[in-house]
Amino acid sequence: GVACEYPNFSFICFLGPTSLPAVLAQSDNSQKRASILYRQNLIPSSDLCPFSIPMAASSPMHGLPSLSLPSRLETTDPVLSSPPSSFPNAKSLSIARRRAIFLGSSALVADFWFGSLGSASVSAAIAGQLQAEELEQEEDRTVRLFEMTSPSVVSIKDFELAKTPSSSTSVEEDDDDAKLEGTGSGFVWDTFGHIVTNYHVVAKLATDTSGLQRCKIFLVDGLGNSLTREGKIVGFDPAYDLAVLKVDVEGYELKPAVFGTSKDLRVGQSCFAIGNPYGYENTLTTGVVSGLGREIPSPSGRAIKGAIQTDAAINAGNSGGPLVDSHGHVIGVNTATFTRKGSGQSSGVNFAIPIDTVVRSVPYLIVYGMPYTDRF
Repeated sequence: GVACEYPNFSFICFLGPTSLPAVLAQSDNSQKRASILYRQNLIPSSDLCPFSIPMAASSPMHGLPSLSLPSRLETTDPVLSSPPSSFPNAKSLSIARRRAIFLGSSALVADFWFGSLGSASVSAAIAGQLQAEELEQEEDRTVRLFEMTSPSVVSIKDFELAKTPSSSTSVEEDDDDAKLEGTGSGFVWDTFGHIVTNYHVVAKLATDTSGLQRCKIFLVDGLGNSLTREGKIVGFDPAYDLAVLKVDVEGYELKPAVFGTSKDLRVGQSCFAIGNPYGYENTLTTGVVSGLGREIPSPSGRAIKGAIQTDAAINAGNSGGPLVDSHGHVIGVNTATFTRKGSGQSSGVNFAIPIDTVVRSVPYLIVYGMPYTDRF
């Protein structure tokens, strides 16, 4: 309970076992104890105490009765057979009114306080339910985004054959003798079987003069059929860390990625990286666009300008995979992660080549096999 003092008067307001307020009052003048107990309107308060505070017909708060201010404060004995013959003088009436106002106000404050707690509990429960539903909706959007975009993502494995193959030998026939050189990711550019990836993922194949380098591409078609094909180099651009492969997909229809734009990106918007980190195919990581207009080094030593910085996890094997926005549109090609020397761990500072750069470069690689140096 909370004790409150008033000149020549004190009271304690508390909640009883039935969660109804009880008021204990004591007058220093009369040295008599009095109490008001309200129990479901079954016992009139005037029968229990030397002063009467009528209850409101209905409470404006949540389940707790509120007290209305009395029009008259009675100071006679608890049980009256007839109205008092005289009224208090003006001074005592003034004091009585002040006491009544104080008691009524205190009761209203108590009712408001505990009622507010009840309201807060209900509001918190409703907010929690809405938050859970919103989280489920957000999760559902992410699941649908992955299901929509992952068929366009491929896994790339680089091999080195143990012996010079014959002209008809494919990498599938030499798996036992082939040495795995590395893994990476890529995405379907068009329905003709062109695959875009990073140059550094297929650098050995692109510069191979021994005839021992091969790459195997794992992908699915538009119907979900799994395919394994050998990738052939079409063109590459070390200055932008880009390369294009070609696979034979006769009889199958691939699902090309949907391309967005990187010029309208804003720091803080959601993004998603899909790839094959450490060989784990179709891995989705989430994050935000952490920065724009970054410069990162390319395999040729030239700086790649306008790179996208993200905290979506990008690890070994993610290189060449797409960075997509919340609509599933490709906004960049994952290419690098910042690591402290010797740690080998991602620091959460990762980079992607902006898609606007990619869509300007790739058509020239497909047509000419090399970058068109005057294109920018």
